[in-house]
Order: sequence, then C-alpha cells, then structure tokens
Amino acid sequence: MDGPSGSGKSSVSRGVARALGLRYLDTGAMYRAMTWWMLQQDVDLADPAAIAARCGEPRIVSGTDPDGPSIHVDGVDVAGPIRQTEVTGAVSVVAAVPEVRARLVALQREIIGAGGIVVEGRDIGNVVWPEATVKVYLTASAEARAMRRSAELAGTTVEAQREAMAKRDTLDSTRKTDPLSMADGAVELDTTALSLDEVIAEVLRLVKERT
Repeated sequence: MDGPSGSGKSSVSRGVARALGLRYLDTGAMYRAMTWWMLQQDVDLADPAAIAARCGEPRIVSGTDPDGPSIHVDGVDVAGPIRQTEVTGAVSVVAAVPEVRARLVALQREIIGAGGIVVEGRDIGNVVWPEATVKVYLTASAEARAMRRSAELAGTTVEAQREAMAKRDTLDSTRKTDPLSMADGAVELDTTALSLDEVIAEVLRLVKERT
C-alpha cells in the first residue's frame, strides 16, 4: 500500500490486515524512528554524510499487530514521540539519504519475508517488495488529505497541513533514491469521496480478485 501523506494508508492497511488476519507494517514509522534518534543524538540533519555515518547505530524494532502496532528504538517505545512536529518536519530529509533507505529496506524485507502481511509506505511496490501479489496506490485531493491530518493532530490547521504536505510531497517525489511513485501493476484508488469502510472494502475486493 503506497501513497502520499494523508491518503489513508495507515487506517486502510490496518483495517485490511484485521479483516484478513494478517500482520501489518508501517514502514513510515521506521523512518520516523530513525529521524527521532538522529534528533536525540544532535546529528546535523543538513549534512547527509553525517546522517549516513550514524544510521547503522540505532536498533529499530517494529511490531506487526494491526490492533496495536509498536515501534521501539534501542528498547525505548517511541510510538508517541515519532509523531511530534519536529520529527514530521525532518523525516523526509533523513529518508532521502541512501544509506538510511538501504538499512531500513533490509529490515523491512526481513519482516515481510515471513509472509502474511499488509505493508504501507511510499516505495513498497516499486522497491521494497515489487513481487507483492496486490499493489495499491492510494491518493486523495490535497484538501481532503489536509483535513484528515489536521483532525488527527491537535494544535494545527488545515492550511498548515496543506502546506506541510505539499512540501513533503515534493521532497518525497523528487528524491534521487526510491522516490514516491506508483508501482507497475498497482491499482490507483482515489479515497477523496470514500469512507474508510468503503476503501477497505475495495481493497479486500482487489485481494479476492488477485489471490
């Protein structure tokens, strides 16, 4: 399940995983965890070489329960801290570093390799697991995405989220390593006018068709 921020990837992926009795992996949380660690270590995020030099240090462990996904860094539960504004504003910069992507993609493939899983991110169908049986690319209008994200986060506005998402979309889609794009063979699903249940039902229909 790929797509930009606010398109509904997390809610849809977890719903599909629950319905099918599968595991769930939020790869974006792994990049946020790496970013959180870099910030804690006062690594200069304006220096890609500095990020690359230290990205092998943190021990990142992702839980795969769709009813309670977890993420730990060096034994510390960071599920809350990685959603803070400081991390959100820096994650695209850290995620653009090739060495970071190489390390986290290797971890993601290790988890996926055990089978029975729904995975969400930005490069799953293209890079992480191109042999996936079902590939879905979720989209939504900029307004809908901003409204959803502002509803999730306290102390923000739709306009602020629209601007933040536009910036992140540009960074994610133009980075040299594994840019955000729709994978070959993926089904594009616009969630703008659909409820969460409707999107989940459509994905389940695709899974039934293709498996």
